[in-house]
Parts: sequence; structure tokens; C-alpha cells
Amino acid sequence: MAAWGERLAGVRGVLLDISGVLYDGGEGGGAPIVGSVEALARLKRSQLKVRFCTNESQKSRGDLVGMLRRLGFDISEGEVTAPAPATCLILKERGLRPHLLIHDGVRSEFDQIDTSNPNCVVIADAGEGFSYQNMNKAFQVLMELENPVLFSLGKGRYYKETSGLMLDVGPYMKALEYACGIEAEVVGKPSPEFFKSALREMRVEAHQAIMIGDDIVGDISGAQRCGMRALQVRTGKFRPSDEHHPEIKADGYVDNLAEAVDLLLQHADK
Repeated sequence: MAAWGERLAGVRGVLLDISGVLYDGGEGGGAPIVGSVEALARLKRSQLKVRFCTNESQKSRGDLVGMLRRLGFDISEGEVTAPAPATCLILKERGLRPHLLIHDGVRSEFDQIDTSNPNCVVIADAGEGFSYQNMNKAFQVLMELENPVLFSLGKGRYYKETSGLMLDVGPYMKALEYACGIEAEVVGKPSPEFFKSALREMRVEAHQAIMIGDDIVGDISGAQRCGMRALQVRTGKFRPSDEHHPEIKADGYVDNLAEAVDLLLQHADK
């Protein structure tokens, strides 16, 4: 690999994943990853622009930010690009009425959305809500539509909590795709439009931005396909095999957010 100075030159904006980079979820809200609170504070004191880009779909944006602030992070709701608010905009623009297969924690995001006589399905990380009954109801709604539309808030395979790895929305999305013979519209990483909306909010061009995440597909590949650089942290859902992925190679691998911030403050925006 090229030297860090070359890999990070010209970076003006930093997109941060949340789960697995800032903290690991779990009982009582989870726990910050060692050094991440201080690392974020240092990053925000720098000249670099910072925005958070998450696929979190078990909590509303407000609840997520409140939890992170209680853990000690300097973060505001307006700094977070999340899939539920983005999905609501799409539903309104297209006049769609969703059947919701989502976690109760994120339901408030859809309070202003008409869910009567549904003509699409929205699936998110529903956790314990992924029962046979609930999956089958979503399947039935889609099969009754002449032009079935399925939105998925992200398509991650799994994520990490303090108790271990947890299934994410992706496997359930794939089950509905297979059963209905359709392809879901993904709102969230690795969707290019989702990354582009975060870049617009941050007011930087893709070549001036870097993504820091723990997901080799959602974070790293997704960002690189948009023209961004991407660093993978060895925290969260990171697996050693990620560094030998046959198709995806991060622009750098770091032990944690603290190491990433050290490197960025030393080499970026030069």
C-alpha cells in the first residue's frame, strides 16, 4: 500500500459509521469502544468536516443520538444520516403507503406516513419482530400487489453487540426477495444515493471524503463505489478475513477509531 500521507492527502470530510466504530450496542445501551469518545472529540476540534452515516434501524434518530450523548459522544441529530427519515421522504415523493415490518423503537419515524391499504413493504432490523407470522404477512402483502415494491433499511448481514454477533435485516430481506421474485430497493449503506445524500449534507465532494466503518461491504465497498476513500476499523463486526477479501480492499486498516483519527490529523487536508 501507498504511504499514509498519499492515501489520506486532500481529505476534507469524514463520514463515520456508528455501531461498531463508536460503540457496541447491548444491554443498557451498550458501551463505547475504547478510545472512541476522545477520538471523536479530537476529530471535531480539527478543521475536518464530520458527519455520521448509519444503517441503525432499531432506534429513531433522536433516540440514537440521546443514547450516544449519554455514553459521552459529542453528536447532534442534525449530523446523522439515517435510513428511516430518508425512506419517509421517498414514500411521500412516490405516494406510497407502506406495510411496516420494523422495530418498535423506530416506528415513531413513520408517524406522518399513511399506512392504510398498503401498496409497498418497508423492512428494517425488526429484532424479535422477525417472527414467521410477521414475515409471512409482509410476503402476503407483496404477493397481492400487481407491482410489488420492497424497501429495506440497509442490507447488512449481521452486526455486533456486547453479547456477540446478531443477525441484521439483510437475511430477512433476501428471504422476501426470493419468495416474491423481486429485488428490494435498499435505503441506507451501501446504496450510492445514501452516501451521496450524506456528502451533500457535509458539502464536500466524494474525492475529498473518507468513510470509516467496520463493514467491508456496506461501509468500505459502498463508499469506494461512490468515489470516496474508506478505512476499515478492526472493531465491531470486523473479521480478520476482511483484510483478504477477494474483491474489496480498504484504503487502509486501523485497529480502532482512535488510530484512524491519529492518522487523519497527521496527514489529511494536506
